[in-house]
Amino acid sequence: MLRLARHIDRLSTTIGRAAAWLVLAAVLLQFAVVVLRYVFGVGSIRLQESVIYAHALAFLLAAAWALKTDAHVRVDVFYGRASGRTRALIDLLGTIFLLVPTMILILWTSIPYAARAWAIMEGSQETAGLPLVFLLKSVIPLFAVLMILQGAAQAMRAVAALGAARGGR
Repeated sequence: MLRLARHIDRLSTTIGRAAAWLVLAAVLLQFAVVVLRYVFGVGSIRLQESVIYAHALAFLLAAAWALKTDAHVRVDVFYGRASGRTRALIDLLGTIFLLVPTMILILWTSIPYAARAWAIMEGSQETAGLPLVFLLKSVIPLFAVLMILQGAAQAMRAVAALGAARGGR
């Protein structure tokens, strides 16, 4: 079980680290938009939309990595002072009752959303925009799947920790 969790962790880390580079891309693209507009008086809708795409992809693809590294936002009322067993229980219950149902809902609603975008090969609403909206929308179900996988890895580790705590009594 922990071996499978490690494989999922590696997948999340690989995708997350690759997606982290999109933050740099978004910053550089935004810098180019500003320089082009205010120094040269030239605007580019495609460049502006590229910033949005890079930003969206960075968040959607790095979210599972953030969960893996505990870099996500956590309401730390009890968790910070809790024992290892209690933390494992909070992680397990949070995964089962919050993370997975939310991601299943996102997956369930985003698949038809992305499928409709693919059916018409949806592009930007702007005439000079990027013709790739259908690809961007396809990342939403991927995000949900990656989060479910990482949640499963988190749950596996929690179950193992709870088992170890029970055996150590």
